[in-house]
Amino acid sequence: MSDLEAPLRPKRKKIWVDYFVKFRWIIVIFVVLPISFTIYFLTYLGDVRSEMKSFKKRQKEHDENVKKVVKRLKQRNPSKDGLVCTARKPWIAVGMRNVDYKRARHFEVDLSSFRNILEIDEKRMVARVEPLVNMGQITRVTVPMNLALAVVAELDDLTVGGLINGYGIEGSSHLYGLFSDTVVAFEIVLADGRVVRATKDNEYSDLFHAIPWSQGTLGLLVSAEIKLIPIKEYMRLTYKPVVGNLKDLAQGYLDSFAPSYGELDNSEKVPDFVETMIYSPTEAVCMTGKYASKEEAKKKGNVTNSVGWWFKPWFYQHAQTALKKGEFIEYIPTREYYHRHTRCLYWEGKLILPFADQLWFRFLFGWLMPPKVSLLKATQGEAIRNYYHEMHVIQDMLVPLHKVGDALEWVDREMEVYPLWLCPHKMYKLPVKTMIYPEPGFELHHRQGDTHYAQMYTDVGVYYAPGPVLRGEVFDGAEAVHRLENWLIENHGYQPQYAVSELSEKNFWRMFDAGLYEHCRRKYGAVGTFMSVYYKSKKGRKTEKEVQEAEQAQLETAYAEVDQPVD
Repeated sequence: MSDLEAPLRPKRKKIWVDYFVKFRWIIVIFVVLPISFTIYFLTYLGDVRSEMKSFKKRQKEHDENVKKVVKRLKQRNPSKDGLVCTARKPWIAVGMRNVDYKRARHFEVDLSSFRNILEIDEKRMVARVEPLVNMGQITRVTVPMNLALAVVAELDDLTVGGLINGYGIEGSSHLYGLFSDTVVAFEIVLADGRVVRATKDNEYSDLFHAIPWSQGTLGLLVSAEIKLIPIKEYMRLTYKPVVGNLKDLAQGYLDSFAPSYGELDNSEKVPDFVETMIYSPTEAVCMTGKYASKEEAKKKGNVTNSVGWWFKPWFYQHAQTALKKGEFIEYIPTREYYHRHTRCLYWEGKLILPFADQLWFRFLFGWLMPPKVSLLKATQGEAIRNYYHEMHVIQDMLVPLHKVGDALEWVDREMEVYPLWLCPHKMYKLPVKTMIYPEPGFELHHRQGDTHYAQMYTDVGVYYAPGPVLRGEVFDGAEAVHRLENWLIENHGYQPQYAVSELSEKNFWRMFDAGLYEHCRRKYGAVGTFMSVYYKSKKGRKTEKEVQEAEQAQLETAYAEVDQPVD
C-alpha cells in the first residue's frame, strides 16, 4: 500500500516501552547472544553424547523415562492437584503466545529427558524420535545418510512434539502435507497411565487423528515414528522474480508449483520444495527447489552457494536480489537449505538487531546468531510482552490456495506487513473429520493444485511490525488480530495456536471442529486431567473460576458449527 493510499491515522504518543524496545539490542548483544551461543554449544555436546550411545541403550533409557512419567501421573490427586501439564518453563516455548496457563494451579510432569533419536529404520523408512528432538538435531543425523524427514521445519530449535501437537510446515508440504501428516505412529501416555501406540489403522485410530493440533491436551506424547524420504546432497534452487499487483503475485506463486487438478502426483515438473516471499505489494520472488547430486552441483558452469556460513547474507535478502538481476539458479547444500531461515529468524532478526544484516556484523559476530527465542522471551517483562502483542505481528494464516490473492489484499489493507512468506501444503480429506479439514466439496471444483483426496492450502506467514507502527501511527494490534481471525473463519482458514489469539471460545470452535477432539477427550479420560485446547490457547491469565471449572470438567456442548455469524 502506497503512502498516498494508506489510511490516515493519528500519530501515537511514545511511552517508555518504545525507547526500551528501540535500545533492546544492547541486552541482546551483551546478554542474549553470548548465553544463546553457550546453550547451543552445550546442547550440541549433549546431542553428540546421545548419538554415541547405541539405539538399544537409548531405547532402554526411553522405557525407564516412560515409567517415571506413568508413576508421576499416578501420584496426582484429582481433588487436590491441578490439571496436568509439562514442567517446561513458560518462556522456553518457541511460540510467541504467553504460556499463561502455567501461571495458574497445575500439576507438572517432567519430560525434559525425552530428547533422543531412538531409531533410524532404513528398511521401513521411518525415524523414531522423542518429542524434544529438534530439527537441527535430526538433520545432523539423517542428511549424511541421504535421508530426511518428509517435512523439515526451517528453524533449528523447533521440536518434534511442538510440530505434532501444534503446527509444522515446510517447502515440501505441497507433497507431504503438514508435519503431523507425516507421522506413522504416536506413543502416548494417557490420563490413567496407560501407554498406547496409536496408528491410522489400529484400535487407537481415532486418537491418532485427534492428536495433531490438540496442544498436548489428550495425553503426553513420548515418542513418534515419522516418515523418512531419500534425498540428495544439494538443492537446485531457482529464484524467479514476479511483478504486478497482489493478485498477479498470487497467480505467479500458484503457477510456480501447482499443476492442473489431479496432476500433482503425476507431473515430474512439480518441484520438491516451494516458497515465495512477497517483498512489497508489487514485487515477489518465487523459489522452487529440486534435489540434486553432488556430481550435478559440481559440474562446470553451475553455481554453488553455502548459505549456512555465518558471514553470508541473510537468505531472504539474498533471494531479493532476483528482483534486480532476474531469474537465476544455484545449488545449495541440502542441510544448509533446510535451515536457511534460522540465522535471521526469517526477517525478525532485522527488528531484534537492526544492524545484524550488515557485512561487518555478519563477519565479526554472525557466528553468534541467532538469539534463542526462549531467551528473548525470558528477558522481557509483562510490559514488553504486551507491547509486542500490540505493535508487532507474528501470525500464520492457513488459507485455501484459490484464496491466496484475497488473503494478500486483506493483509495489505489491514496490517501492511512486508515481507510475507507463502508456503503451500496439502490438506487431506481424511476418513474422519479432524480439528482442521478441507472445504466441503472442494473436489467438485477441480481447482489448480487440488486432487480428489487433498485440497491445496497455503500458509501466509505475517511476521513483522505493521506499516502504521513503523510510521509511528496508532495501531490496535489486538483488534487487527481479531479481524484476521474473523476473516479466516469466513474463508475456511485456520490460525495456528502458537501465536497470540483473540478468539472467543465460540469462535474457536467455529474455526476448528470439536467433534473428534471432544470424543477422544471423553473416551481416553483427558477430561478433568488435561486442560482443554481452548483453555490452553486462550490469551491472558486464567482466573481462579476458570481453573476450577476446567478441573471440575463441566462440559457444555462444543461450538462446532462453521456457518454461524462471527462474533
